[in-house]
Parts: sequence; C-alpha cells; structure tokens
Amino acid sequence: MSEFFDHIIPEHADFIARQPVFFVATAAPDARINLSPKGMDTFRVLEGGKACAYLDFGGSGNETHAHLGADGRITIMFCAFDQPALIYRIYGRGHAVLPQDGGWDWLAAQFTIERGVRQIFVIDVESTQTSCGWAVPKMALVEERQTLRKYYVNDDAAERLAKYQQRNRSIDGLPITPPARLPYN
Repeated sequence: MSEFFDHIIPEHADFIARQPVFFVATAAPDARINLSPKGMDTFRVLEGGKACAYLDFGGSGNETHAHLGADGRITIMFCAFDQPALIYRIYGRGHAVLPQDGGWDWLAAQFTIERGVRQIFVIDVESTQTSCGWAVPKMALVEERQTLRKYYVNDDAAERLAKYQQRNRSIDGLPITPPARLPYN
C-alpha cells in the first residue's frame, strides 16, 4: 500500500542513507525524458526533510540541468535491494547550484567535493511516496566502481571536462549554464 508524506521523515532519511544507488528522472516539454542512475556518497537530506540535494559529476550529458531550467520537475527514486522491500520516491522542484552561485559554499560543505563535480542539484520536496517494492529483486552490492574517480585523477581529464562543460545546449537543444570554475583544485 502506498503512503504519501509532505517531507522526508527521519525513518525515510535513514533508509536513503543506506542505499548505494538512486535514480533521477526529469522531463521538459517536447524533450526526451531523462532517467539517470546515481551512486557514490552523493545524496543529502536538508532542512528537516523539506529539501534534499545531490552532487553531480560531469562525464556525460547535462540533461537534468537543462530540464530543471526548462520545467523544474524532478523525481528521485530509491529502492531497497535487500530486506525489507521498499520503493521510496521524492517528488519536487529542483535547480542547479553551480560553483559560482550564491549558496554553493554552504551546500558544498555538506559533501566531500571531489574532482569531477560540476554542480549540486537542490530539490524542494513537494511530496514523498513509499510503495511495496515486492517485485524488486534482492541483490548485494559488490563494490563501488572507481572508474569515474580514476578518470579525474589525470589533470588533462579536468581540462577536457571544463571544455566539454562549456557547451551550452542539451541533446534536445535546451539551454545549459556551464560552471564558470571547477569547484576543486
């Protein structure tokens, strides 16, 4: 049975903290739906559960940024691959905070900023929902992939990313504001 809440309650924040992966979905009018898996220690619950945020690393497109700028709607989904079964969704409105933006320093202090971070997405929670998750298989985490971290160890990778991030359009032609600076040395 589904239940709705108007914020992230402590019990659900604890559930979120235990999950090694989450999924982000956004959409904009006349654009493709964007659905991305996320991992690493990149998600935080803020403001007593009325907001949350996650670190975004560069490496592929920037559709979430484009969609949030065009429409603002975002859904985050966590699902338990262990026991007890549970699916947890966060519905809200989001925006990107770039290293040059006001509020960056406070948000960045909530995370460990690593090479490759390009922005932090902040979500104002409108509602959350639990559902059973009984059809989600049980699986075990073997380990986090280190590929992204290894990629950014190389200085020229950071330069390539900075150049790539200067693109100002998404795959559907929506505008993107690139970071004016990298948030790490």
